[in-house]
Amino acid sequence: MLSSLTRSWLPFLHWWPLVNRGTLRADLIAGLTGGLILVPQGVAFATIAGMPPEYGLYAAMLPAIVAALWGSSWHLVSGPTTAISIVVFATISPLAEPGSANYVQLVLTLTFLIGIFQLLLGVLRLGSLINFVSHTVVVGFTSGAAVLIAISQVKNFFGIDLPRGASVWQVLKGLVEQAGAINWAVTSVAVVTVLACVAAKRWVPRLPHMIVGMVVGSLVALALNHLLGAANTGIASIGALSIGLPPLSRPDFSLEALRQMAPIAAAVALLALTEAVSIARAMALKSGQRIDGNQEFVGQGLSNLVGSFFSGYASSGSFNRTGLNYASGAKTPLAAVFSAFFLLGIMLFLAPLAKYLPIPAMAGILFVVAWGLFDFHHAGEIMRASRRETLVLLATFVATLTIELEFAIYIGVALSFLFYVHRTSQPGVEDVKPLPGQTPPAFSAVTGLPDCPQLKIVRVNGSLYFGAVNHLAQAMQQLDEQQPLHRHVLLVASGINFMDLAGAQWLLQETRRRRALGGDLFIFHMKEEPLATLRQCGAYEGIGADHFFQLGDDVIGQVLRHLQPSVCATCQVRVFANCQGQPGAV
Repeated sequence: MLSSLTRSWLPFLHWWPLVNRGTLRADLIAGLTGGLILVPQGVAFATIAGMPPEYGLYAAMLPAIVAALWGSSWHLVSGPTTAISIVVFATISPLAEPGSANYVQLVLTLTFLIGIFQLLLGVLRLGSLINFVSHTVVVGFTSGAAVLIAISQVKNFFGIDLPRGASVWQVLKGLVEQAGAINWAVTSVAVVTVLACVAAKRWVPRLPHMIVGMVVGSLVALALNHLLGAANTGIASIGALSIGLPPLSRPDFSLEALRQMAPIAAAVALLALTEAVSIARAMALKSGQRIDGNQEFVGQGLSNLVGSFFSGYASSGSFNRTGLNYASGAKTPLAAVFSAFFLLGIMLFLAPLAKYLPIPAMAGILFVVAWGLFDFHHAGEIMRASRRETLVLLATFVATLTIELEFAIYIGVALSFLFYVHRTSQPGVEDVKPLPGQTPPAFSAVTGLPDCPQLKIVRVNGSLYFGAVNHLAQAMQQLDEQQPLHRHVLLVASGINFMDLAGAQWLLQETRRRRALGGDLFIFHMKEEPLATLRQCGAYEGIGADHFFQLGDDVIGQVLRHLQPSVCATCQVRVFANCQGQPGAV
């Protein structure tokens, strides 16, 4: 048996015994498929991030191997991703010229700090933090990132001149103003690339549609340059890639650079972990595997740390490549390791061909990537299901387009958290009655029975904590105002999952208040955890052990003994079967 320490720092020893000839064959096939798709994706993502194209491929090599061996998922494939790439570009481009040596070093510093943050979160077992980034926030952010990706490629798609770092509105305004100056040769290459990608994905799904689009776009560009002349078409290429083993690199460890990058790194680390863990969990549902979120934090952190010293920029789990890896029959994390080695082998032989890859074709590829980021299905579900979630979605989307990108995530998370606090601070107080003929009693809001003149039965649906106490106090006072004779209250507590000290003290105060009015408070079917809180703070004894009832107890019979017999004797509503003085209807 492996110790917990060994599982954390050498997790691959846990699944290594599963490797055999059959799994190796399956992983090799999946790795080859993944290596092929990484070529266009790596170049595209590096372009989005403002990095030299080869850095996207470096980020898919050693970091992917480390993430696979030190993570917990058997199918997650890490490397450069669209969302992380757009955040890198949006946050670093105002500080340095994209593609410059200073820019590259700042990105490496950012990657190093992201790795530190992620590793610390994993070591400190803070994996639950990822739960505060809701799926709605991720959908809103990725949709906004899709718009930014497309906007960043407008100049390359249409062959027009736009200022670096222009906002969405400035780019759209510039496109309208320069509509007459659109380079139709450039645009033709970009449009043909998009159409080829779409056609290949629809009619030849087994072929990597991005590679098909690149090849077709490159051939069209070659034909146009041959017929019209490169000087007349204005179609430029990305140039030859200098690919080999990932070279050593050094982040900038100056205090100024670290101070500049730290707040950005914290936001990107959270986004990257959200991506990776969400994808790993989605694959685990299909494969039946259990995912350790904290171990994924460790794997992603080590991946980015290593990447910062081997020319890889910030990476995370990729949904497309992970889904392809699973669909290709991968059995163990070795598939992701093999894909990195296959990528290296492919690039050693194909890198010189990159000089024929036109920039408009890359712009077309990135338009396809941007379109794929729009999650129309889940966005539609969110809008149909909840107005509040819709507001979170739209706020995150708009924030992504209008403010510094690293803060857009925080806005979505903060808004989600505010809605959550508001919702939990107002737990439902539901009017219920006992169902006819049920022993032990079961309570429902749809019995159609009238109220007992002396006893009010309510069910609290929510936690009793400091934020909810004021709302509950007001709700109880409203009951008194509506029917002053309801001095006795039976609280059905089955919906209370959590209680803090403030909630316990409120229950004790409410009991004392009702006793001062000549009534009492009784509690039915409270779970063990909130009961333990009541016992620890002394509120249980203050309320009285004989005022708590559990399933199987004759709670109605016991509570009716505390009511005034004179009122029961003249009562005509007859709510309960064992009412004193009158035969009950129930």
